[in-house]
Amino acid sequence: MGSLTALVQALGVAYASGVNLYATVAVLGAATRAGWIGPLPGALEAVTSPWVIGIAGALYLFEFAATLVPGVASAWETFHSIIRPPAAAALAAATVLHGDALLVILAALLGGGLAVTTHVTKLGFRYAIDTSPEPVTNGAANVAELGIVAGLAIFVWQHPFVSLAVALVALVLMILLVRRIWRTLRRVFTGHWMPGCGLLQQPRSSLGYTPAIEADDD
Repeated sequence: MGSLTALVQALGVAYASGVNLYATVAVLGAATRAGWIGPLPGALEAVTSPWVIGIAGALYLFEFAATLVPGVASAWETFHSIIRPPAAAALAAATVLHGDALLVILAALLGGGLAVTTHVTKLGFRYAIDTSPEPVTNGAANVAELGIVAGLAIFVWQHPFVSLAVALVALVLMILLVRRIWRTLRRVFTGHWMPGCGLLQQPRSSLGYTPAIEADDD
């Protein structure tokens, strides 16, 4: 396996870990034991331990349930700001631990930076949808997140460059989406935006909104 390919695979692992650390570890371990991928390179083979898979899986299920609760979801994601990026950097370094020292350092630095980006983007998205007082949006986000993590954690070993490229494009689109959501929420909460009267009318600014004057019955 070439050094560049190994680095790309390490970045794929870091990307997925920045989104959800526990799901990434559980999927990597379970998929390897099932024969779907592997053998995993470097020290990453440690995630195939039944103990590691079991603990990571249990933590993921707990996280899935906890993030269904509005308010708790934001607190959970905030707390994991100090866990996911360094853990992702460690997993990226473990992926290329069989290579030279320069490759290990690059994987740790780039993987940690990529994990910070994916985590912060997810954090902004979670904050935005957590304003909704129901678990449906959080549940849908959890399912979509698991699909992204599982897909990348598995396919990065068969098609590393394509998988990482698709993941990076998705990350850029998510950043743009989060930015758009937050701009809209800011306008709503500050009273600068409100829907027009009627289902198909265009939104309009509340600054220029003049309530209709009811006709005098006399």
